[in-house]
Amino acid sequence: MDLGVYLVTDPRMCADRGVSQTVAAAVAGGVRTVQIRDKSCSATDFLALVEEVVETVAGRAMVVVNDRLDVVRTARERGVGVDGVHLGQGDADPRVAREQLGPDAVIGLTADHAAHLAAVESWPAGTIDYLGVGVIHDTSTKLDHPPVLGIDGFARFTAASPVPTVAIGGISRDDLAGLRRAGASGAAVVSAICAAEDPQEAARDLVEAWQQAPVPAGSLARS
Repeated sequence: MDLGVYLVTDPRMCADRGVSQTVAAAVAGGVRTVQIRDKSCSATDFLALVEEVVETVAGRAMVVVNDRLDVVRTARERGVGVDGVHLGQGDADPRVAREQLGPDAVIGLTADHAAHLAAVESWPAGTIDYLGVGVIHDTSTKLDHPPVLGIDGFARFTAASPVPTVAIGGISRDDLAGLRRAGASGAAVVSAICAAEDPQEAARDLVEAWQQAPVPAGSLARS
């Protein structure tokens, strides 16, 4: 699994151009994985945003929704081509998400502790597709983030993970080679694209760095 440069949207950072326009620019720059995140809007407004982003992406990138399993379920029932959901530790049980969304959906889960890995290992195979692991560095996009792992800590976590991992938290272009060497299947960014003056160029630069980084032999990043 290679999720590559993985855009997580932030409506505040995208305010000047809007979430859909930012996503469009990022996908034009080569981003192939998008997570729609908005902790403040209603289910109705969020569903409308999901529909808009999916239409904008037009199959050029995988689209998952942060947290809102109900919105994902409704969208898929309406035929909206959203690919899946990314869940936090306090969100819906991934086993419930798998049951409701079916075997073809992509389900990600935030993880940062050994107990989270133990839980994943206890679930039926295929319950989740990847873990979002961090934070790599301090980040202003999540002030209540867990302790910083750094690339070395991420590497240890990834080595113990039964599923592919995506790094998140204050990631810049300079981190991408190290994260790929550490076995990352993707690198999630927020401000590096959403707050960029030119999100398309910022995405292109990040994608180029990701693609040029060496992938370790036998890495989950290629599975």
